[in-house]
Amino acid sequence: MSDSAMFKDQVAIVTGAGQGIGFEMCRQLVQGGAVVLLNDIDPALAAQAAAEIDPSGKTCIPFGGNAAELSFIQGMVQTAADRFGRLDVVIGNAGITLFGNFFTYPEQDFYKVLQVNLGGNFFLAQAAAKQMKEQAEGGSILFTSSVTGHQAHKDLAAYSMTKAALEMLAKNLVVELSPYRINVNTVAPGATLTERTLADPDYEKTWSRLTPMGRPATTLDIAQAAMFLVSKKARHITGQSLVIDGGWSSISPSPYDG
Repeated sequence: MSDSAMFKDQVAIVTGAGQGIGFEMCRQLVQGGAVVLLNDIDPALAAQAAAEIDPSGKTCIPFGGNAAELSFIQGMVQTAADRFGRLDVVIGNAGITLFGNFFTYPEQDFYKVLQVNLGGNFFLAQAAAKQMKEQAEGGSILFTSSVTGHQAHKDLAAYSMTKAALEMLAKNLVVELSPYRINVNTVAPGATLTERTLADPDYEKTWSRLTPMGRPATTLDIAQAAMFLVSKKARHITGQSLVIDGGWSSISPSPYDG
């Protein structure tokens, strides 16, 4: 099967996809033949992103709203089922990073990170798996984790905890979802060039120095790995996390050293 037909006749949802990694995941899915519901908490950004991927509005549909709210999550999955008759691929990419010193980390930030990064993805997987179970044809669920779920990073205790927990969620769901031919995996990006990180003028230079492969990842590097894991080529891979960091986690130099 060619890459252009990898997701032919499939329907997908990607959360947190107005820009960055999620946006590129949507673009790759559409190029592979899928119809995609592109979610972002900012409806205007979701509409802009979807129109950039497919100006016709037929294969990339914006779905603005908070992917950490249960009613919204359920509505998004139901919309996919009602409008297109099925749901084959779900990528929980929505997440927030709130840096902070452990000793002074605010309670409200802690619970906000948990609600978005864990709660949103847990209930997205739950709603999607119910739909896939009813279809009885299997499906793929993917979470976006992080290398910080594997290696300690300054001022990211709460964030890192949620990313490690997502990987354990994927492992645990193997027990729950394998009988229905639904596989569940995670990708764990390292330093990646996105609109957010490029706002730091030193980011690319710093992480090019720290990354064994000599550069940080692009959004395409992450999205292409994700496409494999949600494709039919990877249906016997489940409960796994794929680290995509140019080798950084093998040696783990800190940007705060030196």
